[in-house]
Amino acid sequence: MPFTYAILHEGDKGFGISFPDFPGCVSGGQTEEDAIRRGEETLNFHVAGMVEDGDQLPFVRTLSELRSDPLFADSLGDGFLTIVLFDLPGKSVRINVSMDENLLDAIDRAAQAKGQSRSAYLADAARARIRSAA
Repeated sequence: MPFTYAILHEGDKGFGISFPDFPGCVSGGQTEEDAIRRGEETLNFHVAGMVEDGDQLPFVRTLSELRSDPLFADSLGDGFLTIVLFDLPGKSVRINVSMDENLLDAIDRAAQAKGQSRSAYLADAARARIRSAA
């Protein structure tokens, strides 16, 4: 899974997070952990949108490349760096799986409650499980 560097800043009402290699992609949260989690979600949404629109993804710089950029030093200010993982969306592939019918019904109800398709709900659940195992 690829990663990029993010800058975490403390503000008056919480924390903000920005991504030097993804200009305009920003988020925030009440705590550092919340800002990082929301930042990851925002970055994944941003990258998926770029891929869907056919936009070229930016080159993700190394830490030494970032440090040599004077604009990075200005944007870092009193913030601190963290690493955020993101997904590179791929082509959807149709699969055939078998599972208990009651579990499938529960999945469908949960997906509907979130306004998602069964496939999107299962993919999100799998991503969450994979991230928690890492």
